[in-house]
Amino acid sequence: MIARATVVGAGLAGLSAAVRLRQAGIAVTIADAAAQAGGRCRSYHDPQLGLTIDNGNHLVLSGNRAMADFRAAIGAPEDTLAGPDDADFTFADSSTAKRWTIRINDGRVPWWMLSRARRVPGSRPLEYLAIARLAGAGPDETIADRIATTGPVWDRLLRPVLLAALNTDPANASARLAWAILRETIGKGGTAMRPLIAQPNLDAAFIDPALIWLADHDSIVRLNRRLRALQFDGDRVVALEWSDGTQKIGADECVVLAVPPWIAADLIPGLTAPDAMRAIVNAHFAYPAPADAPLMLGLLGSKAEWLFAFPDRISVTVSAAEHLVDEDRETLARTFWAEIKAAYGVDARLPAWQIVKEKRATFAATPEQDRLRPAAATRWRNLILAGDWTQTGLPATIEGAIRSGEIAARVAAGTAPR
Repeated sequence: MIARATVVGAGLAGLSAAVRLRQAGIAVTIADAAAQAGGRCRSYHDPQLGLTIDNGNHLVLSGNRAMADFRAAIGAPEDTLAGPDDADFTFADSSTAKRWTIRINDGRVPWWMLSRARRVPGSRPLEYLAIARLAGAGPDETIADRIATTGPVWDRLLRPVLLAALNTDPANASARLAWAILRETIGKGGTAMRPLIAQPNLDAAFIDPALIWLADHDSIVRLNRRLRALQFDGDRVVALEWSDGTQKIGADECVVLAVPPWIAADLIPGLTAPDAMRAIVNAHFAYPAPADAPLMLGLLGSKAEWLFAFPDRISVTVSAAEHLVDEDRETLARTFWAEIKAAYGVDARLPAWQIVKEKRATFAATPEQDRLRPAAATRWRNLILAGDWTQTGLPATIEGAIRSGEIAARVAAGTAPR
């Protein structure tokens, strides 16, 4: 019976696992090599901007069950996630200067597709039925194998939304992962599709409440502590070799490894894990968004793909951004700012800016990479994996990361099949 757990990694997957383990009555210690918790979902003060920003703009949706349960468990303040009252998604096409808003109705019956005022301009209701063809896709099938990747619905809705969710060229992405996203969100209607953004930042919405909850429940979080090696004996991990010494692992203790896949592959002999990664480029501008700007604005025909409006800044996100990671930072900033001015109708000089490049932001959500994702349980009975790159059934998202922590905790507590 597991009585204690060491969680390696204090990103959302590790924090989720730690909270669920502690709720199950298991004593928990968490360690991370970084100087702060949060992993890729972290906030920091940027001196160039003079603002606290997130490393990236991470969108969640109102139907993300694991995310909502995690926030409820740690007592995260409700006002730290903000979004529109309805599932409205506004887009602008720089090549045509046209703008439209897709308005998804509440309830499972998608009557919004029947309304010209709510659906994609130029689309017909029958075109949306093709989305259902993603259901039942095999593990080797791409989105392009199941549905047409042309036409108004694809160009003006599915492609930009799936690109953001999968961080992979949608046509070549896994149809199964795409369907998993759509089934849990748009398939449940507007109540599950409301976009939500961390306010004022990711730390306030997720990380700080989790750390406070863990501290209140006698759990220790140690930062700047790097795991260098695992020691194995038979079917168990018997010791952890840290940067500051060796920790013996008792018979009643398990280890949850919630680190990126390339680190896990270095630590675990013979581990199969995703090895093709995709980049995300974010830009932040110290300029308050116009009062009438939508929380999110999808851009077509621009380098910038999504604009996020905050009271103190405007942020840009570009997914599957391998084509941008080597571009000059100032050139990117000036390009993005020109697109922001055109989209918002503002006339201002380039303000203070910051470019954040995540070269290995997520695994590529292709069928080939999805097949490489390991289960939480390993062949060592006290070693468990967590992370959005493990087999959660979802792509690499906040929801997937938190769900992976739940799965890891259930395996450790003996309530999930190994």
